[in-house]
Amino acid sequence: MNQRRQLLALLSAVVLGVTGLIGWPAIAHAREANVTTDIQPYLDRVAEQVSEFELDNGMKWIVLERHQAPVVSFMLYADVGAVNEADGETGVAHYLEHLAFKGTQQIGTTNYPAERAVMDQMDAVFDEILAAQAAGETDKVPELEAQLAALRQAAAQYVEQNKYGQIIEQEGGVGLNATTGADATRYFYSLPSNKLELWMSLESERFLEPVFREFYQEKDVILEERRMRVDNSPIGKFIEVFLEEAFEVHPYRRPVIGYQQDLFNATRDSVQQFFDAYYGPNNLIGVVVGDVDANEVQQMASAYFGRFQSRSLPAEVTIEEPLQTEPKSFTLELPTEPWYLEGYHRPSLTDPDHAVYGMIEGILVNGRTSRLYKELVEDQQIALDLGGFSGFPGDKYPNMMVLYGLTAPGVAPEQIADEFHQQLERLKSEPVSQAELDRVKTQAQAGLLRQLDSNSGMASLLAEYEAKTGSWRNIFTELQEIEAVTAEDIQRVAQETFQPENRTAGKLLSAETP
Repeated sequence: MNQRRQLLALLSAVVLGVTGLIGWPAIAHAREANVTTDIQPYLDRVAEQVSEFELDNGMKWIVLERHQAPVVSFMLYADVGAVNEADGETGVAHYLEHLAFKGTQQIGTTNYPAERAVMDQMDAVFDEILAAQAAGETDKVPELEAQLAALRQAAAQYVEQNKYGQIIEQEGGVGLNATTGADATRYFYSLPSNKLELWMSLESERFLEPVFREFYQEKDVILEERRMRVDNSPIGKFIEVFLEEAFEVHPYRRPVIGYQQDLFNATRDSVQQFFDAYYGPNNLIGVVVGDVDANEVQQMASAYFGRFQSRSLPAEVTIEEPLQTEPKSFTLELPTEPWYLEGYHRPSLTDPDHAVYGMIEGILVNGRTSRLYKELVEDQQIALDLGGFSGFPGDKYPNMMVLYGLTAPGVAPEQIADEFHQQLERLKSEPVSQAELDRVKTQAQAGLLRQLDSNSGMASLLAEYEAKTGSWRNIFTELQEIEAVTAEDIQRVAQETFQPENRTAGKLLSAETP
């Protein structure tokens, strides 16, 4: 994977899952599209086909009937992400995503009572390891680790590997996956439409009484993922340091994957406590899109998910990031090509100017006709590539608008920074032409249409808007907000946002490989 793809992948991993117009990446997939027709009537027709209901335990459901093909896409959206973790327990949301695929008391085991007994023994030994390390009694650790390894082998004899995934694949399921982000955790896949009850049964079981089996195997996997994506990745380390510099107190400053020590220290009990706090039915949203009957979905949801006991809603994140009052900057030297990255604080997606930020992103970095790409990559050829995100690393709370560039050979990151600042000043001082604004609006329309055309894309949008804006219906008013953006709005928001005291900038310089 080249470095540009690494950065895109890592930024996407941090944004975790932000799809559609919430974070505006959908625009990037419609760079060259030409949408000239009025799509609001189409959106209105789609909205009329959406139904919703709420179970007695508080779990929300959204259903969109689409009978063009005998398939259905499912999304179980947990309104919890890395932002909800406590200091010292980073990465626990990501742990849950991994462990949710390990099965239930009936699926994935040949003898659950015997397996449970061994798991309890493993947890007791790991607690002893942590205690020995904390007390400085490192001479005890090797023997305890050997005991843990033996118990892992003992537990393995009861495990049916990947049984959950095998069941779904055998029944025609595709796209089985999950994502953990700063703001949310999503579990999704698609099935033939006659397998609706299978999904209801499997999903309700794994979140009613989850079994976090193979916990220590997954600990190894997650620690290796951390090493690969951050510790051994100059780009990953660069992004991690950037967030730590940009945010002083808000949880957005911490990596979604978690810190290495926190990942090692995590216990099955701490994951269970996090699950109990955030995976209550009134913090979950179920979305079903495809060839289904809405009444049947409601009956099955009541039968299967109605078994969940209602819980009090978890506490909202109340930590507020203080206003940044002076420029911030940092430099890293790592074995990589030079990069430049800068970000500006911006409000959350519920802010009235959210659509304006999307238009600014489109003008600056989306596509080969965008200002920064045309000027820096094509005309001056001082950057090999560049890009940006609005709504980083999440957008449920005030966040960042980020711009980045990979320098061309012999070009210093400062040259990229100077050009960025010239283009931002231009945006602040010169009104955007109507033709350029129309082009960006067209891209946004195309991005929306592309995602609405997909059952899975629609399921993602419905869940995202319901959780983050308070109603899925806001999908269908987004177009109106886009159309309402004016050149004056662009200039006003640019003047408010792109100030030096609001900027955090990072330079990643080349260092010789040891």
